[in-house]
Amino acid sequence: MIRFVLSFLGGIFTLVTAGIAMVALSVGAIFWVYGRDLPSHEALARYQPKSISRIYSGEGQLIDEFAREHRLYTPTDEIPDLVKNAFISAEDKNFYTHAGYDPRGIAAAIFEAIQTRGESVRGASTIPQQVAKNLFLSGDRRIERKVKEVILASRLVESLPKDEILGIYLNEIFLGQNSYGVTAAARVYFNKSLTELAPHEAAMLAAMPQAPSNYHPVRARERVTQRRNYVLREMLENGYIDQATYETEVAQPLRSVQAGDFEPFRNQLPPRDYFTDEIRRQLSDDFGEEEFFSGGYTVRATVDPDMQDVAARALRHKLEEVDRNLGVWRGTGAALTEDQLASEEAWRAALDSADVPRDIDLGGQWRPAVVREIAAQSLTIGIEDVALDDPRGASVPRSDIQWLRGDFFDNFEVGDVVLVREAKTSGGEFDHWSLRQVPEVQGGFMAMDVNNGRVIAMQGGFSYQDSVFNRATQARRQPGSSFKPFVYASALDSGYTPATIVIDAPIEIDTGEGLWRPKNSSNKFYGPTPLRTGIEMSRNLMTVRLAREVGMDVVAQYAERFGVYDDMSPYLANSLGAEETTLYKMVAAYAMFANGGERVEPTLVDRVQDRYGKTIYRHDQRICVDCEDLSLTPSQSPRILPNRQRVMDAITAYQLTSMMQGVVQRGTAARVVNLPVPTAGKTGTSNDARDAWFVGFTSNIVAGCYIGYDTPRPMLGGRGYGGTLCGPVFQEFMTEAVKEFGGGPFEIPEGGHFIKIDRYTGARLPQEASGANVVAEYFRDGEEPIFGIFYDGGFAMGSDLPLFDGAAEARNQAQRQVTTSTGETATVGPNAGFGTLSSGGLY
Repeated sequence: MIRFVLSFLGGIFTLVTAGIAMVALSVGAIFWVYGRDLPSHEALARYQPKSISRIYSGEGQLIDEFAREHRLYTPTDEIPDLVKNAFISAEDKNFYTHAGYDPRGIAAAIFEAIQTRGESVRGASTIPQQVAKNLFLSGDRRIERKVKEVILASRLVESLPKDEILGIYLNEIFLGQNSYGVTAAARVYFNKSLTELAPHEAAMLAAMPQAPSNYHPVRARERVTQRRNYVLREMLENGYIDQATYETEVAQPLRSVQAGDFEPFRNQLPPRDYFTDEIRRQLSDDFGEEEFFSGGYTVRATVDPDMQDVAARALRHKLEEVDRNLGVWRGTGAALTEDQLASEEAWRAALDSADVPRDIDLGGQWRPAVVREIAAQSLTIGIEDVALDDPRGASVPRSDIQWLRGDFFDNFEVGDVVLVREAKTSGGEFDHWSLRQVPEVQGGFMAMDVNNGRVIAMQGGFSYQDSVFNRATQARRQPGSSFKPFVYASALDSGYTPATIVIDAPIEIDTGEGLWRPKNSSNKFYGPTPLRTGIEMSRNLMTVRLAREVGMDVVAQYAERFGVYDDMSPYLANSLGAEETTLYKMVAAYAMFANGGERVEPTLVDRVQDRYGKTIYRHDQRICVDCEDLSLTPSQSPRILPNRQRVMDAITAYQLTSMMQGVVQRGTAARVVNLPVPTAGKTGTSNDARDAWFVGFTSNIVAGCYIGYDTPRPMLGGRGYGGTLCGPVFQEFMTEAVKEFGGGPFEIPEGGHFIKIDRYTGARLPQEASGANVVAEYFRDGEEPIFGIFYDGGFAMGSDLPLFDGAAEARNQAQRQVTTSTGETATVGPNAGFGTLSSGGLY
């Protein structure tokens, strides 16, 4: 009997032992099967969270942020213990004692899942398990994922210290409202840093991981408060806060940015504009878009915030002036429905979500408004963030729309969403609300330092929120006559001088597709004329003849050397700016005229640092010889060696600059550009005023403007010009730029001498000569100018050419007498036509 009992017990023991062995083998097999394809502990140790890339101005002011996930990485040792303890109390009170997972919690979760047949599956995940899931696994609730989670958690604990695991968790965890990590969440919910959080605020953040998408501090206020108080109670029980602190903190109301208790952090940043978005575009090309949005870069931009505001205001002034001269109301294109107008609460909510620009400050901040009533003498409106009983009222008087064709009834309907701003008296007091609209005509503006290429201002359109298309860098348009300096530069480097005489007379070219007959903007011909006058008065026919003399292949090489084009087509029409380029490239090219012919690369970024503060890009590559020399006295400056490549002879650069000073002093920009320092530049207008340009510079700053419709068509009935459209924008901006950056005479290079000539005839004059026609030209030493030789580019004078399409029409038109620049008379035919091809530049 005893033997039987012992044998029975032995069998049971063997069976149990075998069962345990089988379970152990099964568990081991499961862990081996699921663990073989999981990341190793080395991969876990190399963790780098996705972080916000931040852009700062040159003065260190944060101006923009870019991120896929709104996360600000904070090293573990910089996260306050209060925050750590709150999350440990809420999520894993045994964090510092377990091996990465909680067997009892897992068993309870499995039992519950079996009992409910899978309908109730709770997490029971420790902090290491959550880290493993967030970094390497999906969020689905399956046994397979839970096994992998446990395996990874155990590996994580083996490879990293617990505090480092906690740091990864606190930087990685999603806490709602597009905030990832505790630092970003503290800013999103409270607009505070981690060190500024009170215990009840830290507890609220720790409450979020349970249901981040559902725990909204306003819509789920009661649930969030209950969970916050639970975390505070756990902190008390775990010894992280005392009883008095618990009682004080649990009595605090739930306060948040979302409830309006704190100002949102985003309100402290300026609205996103073309400058920072262009940085985003360029750095995404350089580093990769995903890396830029998640790499946590710190970018020091070249922008001068004050000059950026001036640039935006100057361009907007001109664009609005052009738009209002047309007298057409287009509005915003948005409107509210009858149901949305039923109550003030309804229309305010609908207006708040209307997709209209809110980043325009021109004569005051432009505000969205909705048309509520229309009368003959007034328009009653509801204005965003302005109460109906505001003492300024809520109506627009009839006198405000005198610039518009028609009356209120012709142009508006109830429900229209419009833009308005305050109109003030000459004394600066409020007068009435004034209707505004984003112009259909658009443009771009850019300014940069001529010596280092730092872009200090860039405006890519009227409003970034209305159109993100950057017309300074992305719009490819015909530069028109603003391209001519590159033709003249190639000529000056080829032995021509500012006093060289070129024939200004009609030209006819058989292109094979038809006759091309370029003309001057004035529709006149001026005979033999010096190069200086040709560029000052923007003579097209002279430019074509000069390009033919020099060779379009040479002109194209110059344009490519200056970066205007990558591969310019060597067609004569392109000498007048018929081939498209960008304002960004043109301004950068003109900077090389201003600095004496040395290459500068335009940049919007001074420096880029990675998440650890290491500089990975620096624009200024000059070598500082004495920067580490401790023997330098305070009055001594270190020597910085220039490393710029010369792209143009210094004398040629000065000659061209002097000629372009004439454009501003007495040429096509004389009536619109008038600065207190020496200024040079060139206007440009394409056929029928489809594109208007002005690019100019002082000794320190180069700036350029382009204006035109996004879909090219004539402006102002074809009567717009670069001087009258873009010249005032340049003048308004540079007036302020000169105050900040100064300016002086352009540097005269060595190796030359001045000779006075008649700027109309090119004749040499005595050195003591003076008068309106006298100009001192700079010639190279050893190069004696030859006067009396004319260049015609290989074209005939053209006085007998048919100047309009159709020989019969040409024969029927009478010839006429014109006076040349020398005072002589010549017989020419009717005004030249365009032929069948675009000639690019006009004026």
